[in-house]
Amino acid sequence: MASVFGDIMKVETSGASEKTAKQDKLTVKGVEASHKMAETDFKRASQYKSMVQKVGHSKGLAPAIIAGIMSRESRAGAALDHGWGDHGNGFGLMQVDKRFHKPLGAWDSEEHVTQATEILVGFITKIQKKFPKWPKEHQLKGGISAYNAGDKNVQTYERMDVGTTGDDYSNDVVARSQWFKTHGF
Repeated sequence: MASVFGDIMKVETSGASEKTAKQDKLTVKGVEASHKMAETDFKRASQYKSMVQKVGHSKGLAPAIIAGIMSRESRAGAALDHGWGDHGNGFGLMQVDKRFHKPLGAWDSEEHVTQATEILVGFITKIQKKFPKWPKEHQLKGGISAYNAGDKNVQTYERMDVGTTGDDYSNDVVARSQWFKTHGF
């Protein structure tokens, strides 16, 4: 399924920064590192595949993007402590921040993934309104960046990841999402 928000496979990406790649003690960075991390998370992410596909289809978002965010945010659950991450602020597979949202459902539930996906779609929509002349794929990438650092952080296409976690959030998520897309999500 293609996203109504643009084709993730057409989004340009530089992939993971060296800092992000070092989480897995990788000696490579960029798209190759993002792909390796997605591959590491694939088995865990696969247990949520039907739920991710259902939510993605219902919200008009390619399921691979949801899988890419799950991989980046929680390593598809592996980085969580009883469903929590980010020093107790982020909840669930997609790390809904309790400081800005009331987390819904269990950490690995469809309710949680739906809430997080709606938050993402909300940011994509805000970026579409903020940058109406950007191509859909740029707006999609901007929305992914905003999911991490807020829509005010997205000022230009070229520098949208400055200020995101690792200064590579959307580039890493896009590369992971592309990997998931080519592996059945």
